[in-house]
Amino acid sequence: MSRRAWLFLLPAAFAFQGSLAEDLIAQGRRPLRTEDVFDVREVQDPQRSPDGRWVAYTVTRSIKETDKTDTDVWMVSWDGREQIQITSTPESESRPRWSPDGKYLAFVSSRHGAKSGQVWLMNRSGGEAVKLTDVKGGVTDYAWSPDSRRLALVVKDPDPEVAEAEAEAEKAKEGPAKTPKPIVVDRYRFKADGDGFLRGERSHLYLFSLEAKRAEPLTPGPFDETSPAWSPDGRQIAFIRRHGDDDVDKAPSEDLFVIDASPGAEARRLTATSAEESGRLGWSPDGRWISYLLGEELKYSAYDQARLAVIPAAGGEPRTLTDPLDRPVRDALWSADSRSLTFVVVDDRTQYIATVPVEGGRIQRLTEGRRVVSAPSGEPGAGLAVLASTAAELPEVHALDGNTLRRLTRHNEAWLKGVLTGITEDFTSISRDGTEVHGLIVKPPSWQPGRSYPTLLRIHGGPNGQDEHSFHFERELFAAHGYVVVAVNYRGSNGRGSAYQKAIFADWGNKEVVDLLGAVDHVVKTGLADPHRLGIGGWSYGGILTNYTIATDSRFKAAISGAGSSNQISMYGTDQYITQYEHELGPPWKTPDVWLKVSYPFFKADRIRTPTLFMCGEKDFNVPLLGSEQMYQALRSLGVETQLVIYPNQYHGITIPSYKVDRLQRYLDWYDRFLKPATKPPTTPR
Repeated sequence: MSRRAWLFLLPAAFAFQGSLAEDLIAQGRRPLRTEDVFDVREVQDPQRSPDGRWVAYTVTRSIKETDKTDTDVWMVSWDGREQIQITSTPESESRPRWSPDGKYLAFVSSRHGAKSGQVWLMNRSGGEAVKLTDVKGGVTDYAWSPDSRRLALVVKDPDPEVAEAEAEAEKAKEGPAKTPKPIVVDRYRFKADGDGFLRGERSHLYLFSLEAKRAEPLTPGPFDETSPAWSPDGRQIAFIRRHGDDDVDKAPSEDLFVIDASPGAEARRLTATSAEESGRLGWSPDGRWISYLLGEELKYSAYDQARLAVIPAAGGEPRTLTDPLDRPVRDALWSADSRSLTFVVVDDRTQYIATVPVEGGRIQRLTEGRRVVSAPSGEPGAGLAVLASTAAELPEVHALDGNTLRRLTRHNEAWLKGVLTGITEDFTSISRDGTEVHGLIVKPPSWQPGRSYPTLLRIHGGPNGQDEHSFHFERELFAAHGYVVVAVNYRGSNGRGSAYQKAIFADWGNKEVVDLLGAVDHVVKTGLADPHRLGIGGWSYGGILTNYTIATDSRFKAAISGAGSSNQISMYGTDQYITQYEHELGPPWKTPDVWLKVSYPFFKADRIRTPTLFMCGEKDFNVPLLGSEQMYQALRSLGVETQLVIYPNQYHGITIPSYKVDRLQRYLDWYDRFLKPATKPPTTPR
C-alpha cells in the first residue's frame, strides 16, 4: 500500500501528533479497522499426542467471500519447527482427540452434507479422514477408551418433529413444500439459544465399537448425561447426569455417576449434593479417585465459582482441594503418579496454571504475569500444551515446560506486526460505598500524557465473567480510533472471590452501577477521560447494565445496548433462565416488588436522556429481542434519539462475518456521532 493510500485510511479522530504519526507510518503499522475481522485467526483446543511429539488444535477464520466461518484442525510439533494443516474442507471440524495408542486423530464434523456432527477418523500413517459414526441427533462430545477400540459418545436425541419433517422432505423432494406442523411444547424449560424450542430431546451416552462400527445406547432414559471419562482399565465410565425426582427441568440436580462400559448396565451415583457437579472429569491413573468440579447450590447458579474436588471411585466422601484460593478453577489433569492435579485458576484479570497434592495442602502456581493461560493438555511433569495470550497478543499454542512458556504457533503474528495496539493498564477505583473495584484501561496507541480523551465504558457480560489480560478485538478497535476504553470488573464478576460474585444476588442493577460509575469517576479525576465525552455500552448482561446505568445517571452522551433487557418481568417465560428466576427472584406473582425493583430502567425510562442504539439477534433465546424492542419503543415514545438494529437469523452471539463487521462499524459510527467534534477529512498529500 502506498504512503498516500495509507494516510487516507487514518481516521481523523485518531488524532496523531506530528512526529508520532510519521514514526508509526515509517514502521508500516496502521490503526485497527473493522475489516480486520477477516485477518484474525482464533486458535483453540490444543491436544498433545500420547507420544508427546505433536499438538493438535483448531484454527477458526472468517471468510469474506462466503460470509461464513470455517474451523480446521492443525498440528504443530513439540519443538515448534513443523506446522501442518490437517483438514481444509468448507465445513468445520472441531474437538480433535488422539487415540491413546497414538495411531489415530479423530474430530467432529458435519462435512459432506451431514445434517449433524459425526466423528471422523484420520490415520496417523496417512490418507483421507473417514466417517466413523452415523447416529441420529449427532455427536456433541466423545472420549476414547484406553485400548483405543471404543468411543463413549454424547448423543442428543433428535427432535421427533424435525426428524419426521426431514423424512417427509426426503420422500417429496420434487413436490411442493408442506406447511410446518404446530410446535407442541410440554417441558418446563422449553427454550435454549441456538437449539430453539425444546421438546423431549435429551443427551445420552452411547458406546461405539470401531471394529463393529455400531453405536449402542448406554444411558437411555429421561435424564441428560454428559462429560464421559473412561477408567484406566476401560471397564467403567464416569459421567455427569442432570436429573430430578419429579421434573428434571424444574429442580435439576447435576451429580457424578459411574457405569460399567456395557449396554444394559445400571449407573451408580457417587455424589448427592444440592450443588452442581461439572467440568472435565478425570480418573487418577491408579484408578482410585475421580476428579471433578463442585459448583454452587442451585439458587446461586448464576454466580457459580467451581472448586476442584476428588471422590473415591468406589464411593465415599468427596474432598475439595482449592477452597483456600477462593477463586474458580477448571480443566484439571492428573499427574502420572496419581499424587497431584494440575488445573487452571481464574484470578483477578488473569488466568494461570497451578498444581495441588491430591491429599490436600499447598497450592503451587506454575505460570506468572499479566496474561491468560488456559486449556492445558498432556501429562503434568512431562510438559503441557496450553493456550496463552496477553492484552497485546492473541491466544496461541504454547508449551509449558515446568514454569516456562514456549510459543509453538504464530497464526496471528504477521497480522499483529502490521497493526497498532493500545496501551493496556490495570486500575483500581473505590466505589462510593467503599468497595475496591479492579479493571483495565486501554489507551489509544497515540496516547499522550496530559491530554483527556473521549472515553467508553464497555461492560462485560455474564455477570459471572471478567475483563482480563487477553487480546480483545473490540477494545483494541475503539482504542485505535482514539478512545480510552474502561473495562470494569464490577461486583458479580469472577476472579475476586465468591462473596464478591454473590454481592448482587437478587439485587440487579444496584451495586454493579455503583461500581461502574465509581470507575468512571476515577478516570475523569485522573484527567484521562473527558467528562463531556463519555460513552457506555455492552452486550448481554453488559447491555442490561447499560440500561440500568443510563436510567441512573445522565452523564453519558452515547450508549449502545446489545442483547439487553430492562423490563425483567417480561423475560419470565420468554428466555432460557426460568430456573434461575424462580430460585433467585421467586415467581413474579409471589415477589412482584422484587421484579419491579430489578425492572427500573423500563419503568423509569423517562429519566433517560442518553441517545441509545439497541441491537440484538432476531432468534436470540438467551436475552430475546423483546428486551431491546421495548426499550427502543420507550425512548422513541419519549423523544430520545434512538435506533434499533436486528440481525436476521442470528442468536445471542453474532456469527455471520459481515454482521460482525457491520456491528463494529455501527459501534464506531454511533459513538463518533455523539462523542467527537466534527472534523475535516485528513488532508491527502499530493
